[in-house]
Amino acid sequence: MPYQLPDEDQNLAVEAFRKFLHAKIKPVVKEYRDRFIPKEKMRELTTQIAEFGLPGCTIPVEHGGMGWTYTAQGMLFEELMAVSCDLGICVMINNGVARRLLSAPPALRDRYLPGILAGELFGCAGISEPDVGSNVAEIRTRGDRDGDHFIINGEKTWITNGHYSDFIICTMKGEKGLSHILVDRKEHGYETRNIEKIALNSQSTAQVFFSDTRVPDSNLIEGEGDGLKNTMKMFEMARGHVGMLSVGLMRAALEDSIAYATERKQFGKVIASHQLVAAKIANIAMLLDASRLMCQRVFGMIDAGVRCDLEASMAKAFATESAVKACREAVQLHGGNGITKEFMVEKYLREAIIIPIPDGTTEIQRLFISRRLTGVSAFV
Repeated sequence: MPYQLPDEDQNLAVEAFRKFLHAKIKPVVKEYRDRFIPKEKMRELTTQIAEFGLPGCTIPVEHGGMGWTYTAQGMLFEELMAVSCDLGICVMINNGVARRLLSAPPALRDRYLPGILAGELFGCAGISEPDVGSNVAEIRTRGDRDGDHFIINGEKTWITNGHYSDFIICTMKGEKGLSHILVDRKEHGYETRNIEKIALNSQSTAQVFFSDTRVPDSNLIEGEGDGLKNTMKMFEMARGHVGMLSVGLMRAALEDSIAYATERKQFGKVIASHQLVAAKIANIAMLLDASRLMCQRVFGMIDAGVRCDLEASMAKAFATESAVKACREAVQLHGGNGITKEFMVEKYLREAIIIPIPDGTTEIQRLFISRRLTGVSAFV
């Protein structure tokens, strides 16, 4: 399915965003590199980015957004993720939270959505648990009714924005099944602890702990017990965005590789003129372009209101695994310099290795793709 091309105003907005990111954001994220960006500093960055339409450009105008297509939003995200995956992930989660708030009761939506769109508030989604990943139905965090409130107990893990979060949309299990409920950190209370990883440590990935957390049922995002089907719908959009995260990484790796290969000399000529080096640049470019097109197909189908769970899984699996290959090529192309901290490609590779895991591992995507094509489940 062809996707809707952005109009002239949107192209100009993307170009302005690119210039802003390179002038104002890139120096800051380079300074932090693998160090954690404190919440106040992150808020300073996200409020500046919000002026260019992220995370709210696809939110309807009547709710404070710009009413753009997902295709155009994907272009903005590519620019951001090519400059900083850490920052891109943080904004991406706020984007998903903003979309979830559109399904919330009006009072809840109007209380939290403006702050998210302005980049002033941080939200997160609490799905994964220590023993629960892709099998969402097995969630153990309990939400037990007590009159017109729920008492929540449990632990979430691998929660992006968790330590930053002002609130969490928690997936809990109750008498009627899974439900999503908004838990405010100050008002209702929960604890967080950051998780250290091989990369992407400038943003927050955290454990979240609930202990007799009392939340009114008016904070339910949808109806009680509707959590499972709505969680599966969320994955379509999330997987397209995670794929675009890899697109941004590959673009950064390609740009750095081209710059290096056209400056570095060996055997009396720039290394870009050596055939094996030239082939690496071509390989990265092809993986990048194919991944971008697959992700934009997903966004185009979402814009058209067409089901795209199959395409989203294929895009996520292909783009994230392609990023590992592309960034590996970029490191090899840089030779000994590629494994030093002086160049960014070693960081790109460490980041690329992580991204095939969240929102369903590559292995899970392949099982899902096969099930959709054959009608035969590998899960039973």
